[in-house]
Amino acid sequence: MDNQQLQARKELAFARGMGNLYPVYAARAENAEIWDVEGNRYVDFAAGIAVTNTGHLHPKVKAAVAAQLEAFSHTCAMVTPYESMVTLAESLNRLAPGDTPKRSILVTTGAEAVENAVKIARAHTGRPGVIAFQGGFHGRTNLTMGLTGKVTPYKAGFGPFPGEIFHLPFPIAFHGCGEDACLAALNQLFHCDIEPQRVAAIIIEPVQGEGGFYPAPAGFMQALRRVCDEHGIVLICDEIQTGFARTGKLFASEHSGIEPDLITLAKGLAGGFPIAAVTGKASIMDAAAPGGLGGTYAGSPLGCVAANAVLEVIEEEQLCHKALAIGEYLEGRLNHLKALYPQWVGEIRITGAMVAMELVEEGDAGRPNPALTRAIIAKAREHGLILLACGVRANVIRILAPLTIPHAQLGEGADKLEAIFAAVSASQNA
Repeated sequence: MDNQQLQARKELAFARGMGNLYPVYAARAENAEIWDVEGNRYVDFAAGIAVTNTGHLHPKVKAAVAAQLEAFSHTCAMVTPYESMVTLAESLNRLAPGDTPKRSILVTTGAEAVENAVKIARAHTGRPGVIAFQGGFHGRTNLTMGLTGKVTPYKAGFGPFPGEIFHLPFPIAFHGCGEDACLAALNQLFHCDIEPQRVAAIIIEPVQGEGGFYPAPAGFMQALRRVCDEHGIVLICDEIQTGFARTGKLFASEHSGIEPDLITLAKGLAGGFPIAAVTGKASIMDAAAPGGLGGTYAGSPLGCVAANAVLEVIEEEQLCHKALAIGEYLEGRLNHLKALYPQWVGEIRITGAMVAMELVEEGDAGRPNPALTRAIIAKAREHGLILLACGVRANVIRILAPLTIPHAQLGEGADKLEAIFAAVSASQNA
């Protein structure tokens, strides 16, 4: 079967709501490379959307999962638990930012982690309200869609959403929205929509993912920490896309020097095996009664051993340091692109190996260029590059290369991206 035939079968078998970016069907992958069923090779600048931070099939992760398969695949952690899940929780508690004693729970997906974090915050505070941010992404379940601040394609046609959810503007200097304006909007929200004594939690991505790779300024994160402390509100940092060395720190909230009350974790935690977690202050995490948290597949044995291996790889191979080196290299390459195409590249954003460039018309931040973004993404396949877009205005190219990518392949991917820009420019000028 070739890619086209498989795509035709897929379109008949799957509901159209579960689309795919490329009609490229993976046959195998290794570290930062993917080969499709036709034998075509691709440099992977997506990492399964920040999942394979340790590369595809890292030998240590592969060996841990293979050994676990010789023992058992499932017993249900809430019936007969196992040592690997205890080890993982201990590690997450130790590694989470701040000195406050921590507890963890293990679940299966990022959306599950977010839902459970909200449940825990509500149980701890006895309050209903949750504040999230425009442009934020927290999942596709009903509650997490309500928290998500991006309509298309995540929320369109799926309402109504749960009540007592409020959205604030996210500080984005490139769009003229500063920290002070966002904090003023929070104060206005407290006066006009919900009093702080009824707010259970504020949830924020330290760097927005789907929203466009906008980092929250350290001062803004610190101000939110002060507001939450003043009013007894639980501060949830959604580290699902930013976690596990992606931003040059193990967790992106470390860049601002704050201690979140709860953090949600998934994606890069287990190198491609489904597992997620909520880790937070013990006094808050213990608010839920026994049986109130969990799930049939929560903390699967395969996910636990993979995650334990990933945490070892991050430390042994100094992936936080490598993330910074990747970002530094790509910053130079993207600045070269900006010099070549100043009318298109509006801003470059680098937080470790969480890298993006926002595409505009005539260099104007107020004129997003989603058509150009679509053209570049479409051309990537022809050039053997897996590349992603994001942004509320659908005009941001994001790069999420595996942190283990060899430098030669990182350069090769950057060369491909430059060639894609040249090809799109030539087609538009023809």
